Amino acid sequence: MTLNYGYGENVWMHPPVHRILGWYSRPSNFDLKRNVWRLNQITQIIDNQIYVRGEPAISDLATLNRFPNLIQASLINPQGSKIGVIADFIFEIKTGKIKYYLVSRSNPKIPGSSRWKLDIEDINDQQPGLVFCSSLTLDDLTLVKSSIKHELFKKGKKIINKFDDIKNVASNRLEDWLEEDEDINQNLEFNQKSFYNENYKKRSFGDNNEDDPWI
Repeated sequence: MTLNYGYGENVWMHPPVHRILGWYSRPSNFDLKRNVWRLNQITQIIDNQIYVRGEPAISDLATLNRFPNLIQASLINPQGSKIGVIADFIFEIKTGKIKYYLVSRSNPKIPGSSRWKLDIEDINDQQPGLVFCSSLTLDDLTLVKSSIKHELFKKGKKIINKFDDIKNVASNRLEDWLEEDEDINQNLEFNQKSFYNENYKKRSFGDNNEDDPWI
């Protein structure tokens, strides 16, 4: 006999050692009670469904909210600025040990958003609602899942960079062309001046021969 205990709402974790102890589910949208499950009650996970054995413990949301949790905590860089939000994690089912966290740029509930990998070693400290890391920006982390918006942004950035490169090449060629044109003009002016000077010398020498009394 299979019973539906509702959707999983959040995890029950121990942040100091980055370990998952269990999770709790919500029976219905209008129920204030929550079903709390231990991690060792899982029998198998198929797609987005978790099969469990035994009965859950019953609690309420106000009590569960007092438990420490790093999900949806703000990720803070060494300069004290928020660079993302803890959206998810990858863990071992048998031990509950978290391998690494997944970080979102803004709201982690937005479907299809990008995810960055945050290693446990990169975490300097954690408090309720805050995780302090050693990275300055999300670009310092490994991109695990790229959204369509992020892909378009990267492609657009590549196009802009290519356009800047083409513009720089065109500007350099134009400058070289202008410098060559200026050199050609200077050479023409120099040749014209030399031609005029030689003609002037020839004419002056001829005029002096006609007026020379010794001839």
